[in-house]
Amino acid sequence: MKLYEYNAKNIFKKGGIPVGEGYIAKNPEEAQEAASKIKKPVALKSQVLVGGRGKAGGIKFAETPKEALNVSKALFSTKLKGETVETILVEEKIKIKKEYYLSVIMDRTNRKPLIMASKEGGVDIEELAEKNPERIVKYHLNPLDEFLPYQAREIAIKMGVENPLVSKMGSIIWMLYGVFNKYDATLAEINPLVLTEDSILAADAKLDVDDDALYKHRELRELEEYKKEEFAYVKLDGDIAVIGNGAGLTLSSMDMLKLYGGEPAVFLDIGGGASQENIEKALNLVISDGDVKVVFLNVLGGITRADDVARGIVNVQNASKRKVSLVIRLTGTNEEEGQRILTEAGVSFETSMESAARKAVELCME
Repeated sequence: MKLYEYNAKNIFKKGGIPVGEGYIAKNPEEAQEAASKIKKPVALKSQVLVGGRGKAGGIKFAETPKEALNVSKALFSTKLKGETVETILVEEKIKIKKEYYLSVIMDRTNRKPLIMASKEGGVDIEELAEKNPERIVKYHLNPLDEFLPYQAREIAIKMGVENPLVSKMGSIIWMLYGVFNKYDATLAEINPLVLTEDSILAADAKLDVDDDALYKHRELRELEEYKKEEFAYVKLDGDIAVIGNGAGLTLSSMDMLKLYGGEPAVFLDIGGGASQENIEKALNLVISDGDVKVVFLNVLGGITRADDVARGIVNVQNASKRKVSLVIRLTGTNEEEGQRILTEAGVSFETSMESAARKAVELCME
């Protein structure tokens, strides 16, 4: 379960992590009122569950409440990677001196939580890991042992932060792990953690919680994200995202990829009656994952109509800024119409799962 930034920040704040003053707006008038309360220039941040919202135009700034009203009107009328903007977080615009990166993630390969920290924040961490891996401090934890404050300070020292900040940075690292552990998270991330003239605070917040642990966290089940969960989504270690309509078909698609030498990056079941909008959301979700090089979409239309699937594919193909190879197997209800839509848009497709899986692996190896 992915949390919106404002809910993640509320949880971080309860865990002792400093965050900026901010208010939620559900319409332009509320955005104007929030800016009036803050009495300073503000950032208006679209609350969506996809990555790259800043580059996609989902974060804007306003100097006055009146400007906040006008800017928010534009944000509320847009879609970001298939998601409609229904909520905006209005925060004080921060004067940043320095940006850092912090995260705690469940390392499934080593079966341990992994803290990652860097003096370089506000960047694509996957790109930084690929080009300059030495700039990221990695620290595995034994989940059976207590994580102590001095260990967090050691991480801060290894990051290379200035001596006066070591204690503050260590405290935030320690508290971030506390949130990760308390809420059974798979990811707790601050990017960027920012240094200002008089404080250090989380300018952004991500929190992903293990679905199987939600029964223990009533407060999370009461959030709107829980009600809006639409997909069965599992992050894996490969580079080919697999989307199917039905768990059995999706698992079979993954088996077929493995047979031809591929490695799944994502399991995503859109369900048996997926709409065009669901297809767009699913595709945008996996395309925003930096580990994904190829998307294998396998749809056997029953209740799901092939023409709806095709329209969703074409819309995402035209709108997405990050270009990822799509391999599509599309058969079933309205398949002729769906295949016609794809052909006219110049999008290739397969009718055989075997040939589609083989093609996905070949594209990934190019």
